[in-house]
Amino acid sequence: MTPRLPAALEVSALCRQVSAEGGFAMVLHKGEADAGTLLVVLTENGSLARAYERMPQSDGERRWECARAQESDDGGAFSDYLARRSTQDPDVWIIELDIADGERFILQTGSAP
Repeated sequence: MTPRLPAALEVSALCRQVSAEGGFAMVLHKGEADAGTLLVVLTENGSLARAYERMPQSDGERRWECARAQESDDGGAFSDYLARRSTQDPDVWIIELDIADGERFILQTGSAP
């Protein structure tokens, strides 16, 4: 099992990296500072969001997986999903990254999606 960075530190680093690359990053829901789960919403110019979350694997590692992808006509359903996640797990951090090829930022923080 790989040691984890505190969630707040990882969130701050992601937001700074995206901003430095000319993108937009925003915390949609603030979770537990040390051990909170991260749910990263990736979008480009506000279109068709994808929600990635690190899921525990049988080998003890945690890998990024696409938990939800927005369909062209279900913006409300995607927002409802995010609201349900924050209600189910109040410790979760939900971060939106609006930048081209956003997956590259989560690749830097763990296993590939």
